[in-house]
Amino acid sequence: MEITKHAAGRFTELIVKGRLDGYWADHLSKALEDVIRGGADHVRVNLAGVGYISSIGIRVLVQFYQQLNGINGAFVVSNPSEPVKRVLDMMGLADLLISKVSGDAPPVDVPETSRPLKRKTASFEVFDYTPNARLQCTLVGDPGLLASCGFRKEHARTMTFPENSMALGLGAFGNHFEDCQNRFGEFLSLAGAAAYQPTDGSNVPDYLIAEGTFVPEFEVLYGLVCQGAFASLARFEANSDPGSVGLSDLVDACLEVSGAETAGISIVAESAGLLGAALRRSPTVAAETGAPFHYPEARRWLSFTPERSHLRSLVVITGVASRSASGPLGPMLRPLRGASGAAGHFHAAAFSYRPLRKGRIDLKGTVKSIFEAETLQAVLHLLSDDRDQANPGESEFVRGSCWVSAIEEVA
Repeated sequence: MEITKHAAGRFTELIVKGRLDGYWADHLSKALEDVIRGGADHVRVNLAGVGYISSIGIRVLVQFYQQLNGINGAFVVSNPSEPVKRVLDMMGLADLLISKVSGDAPPVDVPETSRPLKRKTASFEVFDYTPNARLQCTLVGDPGLLASCGFRKEHARTMTFPENSMALGLGAFGNHFEDCQNRFGEFLSLAGAAAYQPTDGSNVPDYLIAEGTFVPEFEVLYGLVCQGAFASLARFEANSDPGSVGLSDLVDACLEVSGAETAGISIVAESAGLLGAALRRSPTVAAETGAPFHYPEARRWLSFTPERSHLRSLVVITGVASRSASGPLGPMLRPLRGASGAAGHFHAAAFSYRPLRKGRIDLKGTVKSIFEAETLQAVLHLLSDDRDQANPGESEFVRGSCWVSAIEEVA
């Protein structure tokens, strides 16, 4: 099979020649995935040179039609050969997949009010929701107990996280402290969806989604909970050089958008690699000797990403950032890699990949659909490493959305 690509107006066109059978369908799938990851959301597949198509080939076409249709994009088959058209007609898919017009006839865009923000590594499109919206944040528990793994029953509390909240910290799904004692790990909650990384050795993350009157509930050792509305949405796309944008650059831009010293930030983005860590053991068991964050005990207590992980994944991130590590949020903040001096605390849930809808999108609907449709791979505490250029540095992203609001009060 031969696959060539070229631009055709708003569309990216793939011209396919050969047999679209069980073997070559994988090659077409990879080529389509590559152009979509590259940012294309209008794709045309020219099948004039395809003399045979199998059910697996049909499945690839339908899969990418559904994927792009789901993000308000377009996927069409153009110039199908007679054998291909006959099969599509017989399967009732011709009207769905085959383009009825020649040339590039993109749908008319609905104008949306936004403002641009240019940065060195990325371009942003900012939509203002409720400019005066603010978040009220509450610090829960004592993060200092993590250093000695000194959490006990009296430190845990049962908490629910409704759809108007975002949260992160150490916790577990369960009925009481004894039920969760050997499973406490990193968690995040956003827009009614919650995920955590158990430390019971299974290494399999778990999640809950709000539905009806059901609200996700955690046993929490410590954390940060923010409630309220987001003021702005900032869509971003990494510039071609360097091709990805670091977490610190995103944070700097989000603080600028918020116009505040401290802000709550939630992100849904395509990952160019995450740098982070997760507990391997529950912090309710005291270390035999030393502390869990010092060598060599750290190897038994923490799982690090020595290089960026979860490349080409879709990630949901929530956290807080400030222009300095002082103030009420100080115990939760860590320096970020950038030169601005900003500090933050962010947890990320990594999922299987799918493209993101462009333009102004809804946080709740976006997050819920990711949790329901994609595979949760891991939950990480994101790190920044400034030691030298040989280290990975920080998490990086290709494109995505940031929901931002100034933090008005910390209790």
